[in-house]
Amino acid sequence: MTVSLPLVVTAAVLVGTGVYLMLERSLTRVLVGLVLLSNGVNVCFLVAAGRPGDAPLYDGSNAETMADPLPQALVLTAIVITLGTTAFLLAMAHRSWQLNGNDDVQDDIEDAAIRRLALADDVSEGYEAEGEDQPAERHDEDRGETREEERR
Repeated sequence: MTVSLPLVVTAAVLVGTGVYLMLERSLTRVLVGLVLLSNGVNVCFLVAAGRPGDAPLYDGSNAETMADPLPQALVLTAIVITLGTTAFLLAMAHRSWQLNGNDDVQDDIEDAAIRRLALADDVSEGYEAEGEDQPAERHDEDRGETREEERR
């Protein structure tokens, strides 16, 4: 099977640029990165399809000269999925712009707390290490009291 080098290079550039843009904080850049990444994957599907041939539904061609219809169907499905995902991301970016005046993704407060604890080499309050000497304590949420569980 011969592979078209310009298509492979185009697919690699599209996928690489799409991944780079998806790692940004701006939802607009993530949106453009998603579109580029999906187009790069679609080109990869076309590269994997093999040589071009006659249309598969054309009556006058034989089986040896027909193109494989499966990659074409996968590309059409990927286009529809990309359209839905793009519409969802566009709606998220628009709503973020309405609420915050920008479309940057903010840091999560819990992630920042975990990062701070990791840098201090400390454990969080919600995690108590169980030692071999001490039985584990469990908080009974119905009564609001703490009780010790017996080891099995």
